[in-house]
Amino acid sequence: MTLAHFAATRIDTPASFALAQLSDIVAVGRWALGSMEFIATSVPEVWQGRSLFDGSDCFVDIRAHPDLGLIDYHVGSMMQRLPRVSIRVSAGEDCGIGEAACMAAMTTWRVGHGDDEGWIRTCRAHDLEVLLFKAQIETTWNAAR
Repeated sequence: MTLAHFAATRIDTPASFALAQLSDIVAVGRWALGSMEFIATSVPEVWQGRSLFDGSDCFVDIRAHPDLGLIDYHVGSMMQRLPRVSIRVSAGEDCGIGEAACMAAMTTWRVGHGDDEGWIRTCRAHDLEVLLFKAQIETTWNAAR
């Protein structure tokens, strides 16, 4: 089994818009299958979501680094969250596709305590999630124009 998974997509919006959407907890709660419909917790910037797969709780804090085009999602329990998922957004002009589009790449690190079945599910879910966030970001962009 691999130690990391990579899924990427082109998004037909400016990079700044995609980055803002991928950093917004409400927007993330619509496409993150392992942690849907976030609610606030007693800890600032820590959000509780529910897995679409098994209904379990998942806690996330989002750490955006807009100057780097990077978002780190620290995922785990209320007591301990690890930087398990990152999304890098690259401006279209840097990728040769023009400023009206961008590229987004999700990298996920495998945790040592997970089993093979859970890791396979995570990888497949993330392959789908990039398609979900692409569609949702583009729809939001087009509706706002």
